[in-house]
Amino acid sequence: MAAGCATVAADPSGQILTGIAAVGLLVFAAGSWRAQPRLAVTSAGLVYRGWFRTVTLLRPDIELIRITEFRRFGRAVRLLEIDTVQSQLIVLSRWDLGGDPLNVLDALTEAGYARP
Repeated sequence: MAAGCATVAADPSGQILTGIAAVGLLVFAAGSWRAQPRLAVTSAGLVYRGWFRTVTLLRPDIELIRITEFRRFGRAVRLLEIDTVQSQLIVLSRWDLGGDPLNVLDALTEAGYARP
């Protein structure tokens, strides 16, 4: 962003736009850092951390946990989907989980949250 500000040093509107982009990038980075990893198994239950709130799901609150796989840009992408009894769908990617969704599903099955 500093290079962007230096290239538009004589353009005030360019500096404003570059400054807005820099602030947006910092907000996104801080929010992403705070929310990683988004899913954790604790003694209280299955904890899902979002940008603005944290939800603790107990075993009776979870209806179904499954893996969805589709092709995107020529490669297979897996997503972990959690359906709750309140009709809420939580979709988590590899980036959200910090690992392969298949490994996370195996860990959730061992912990008793997902059906074998």
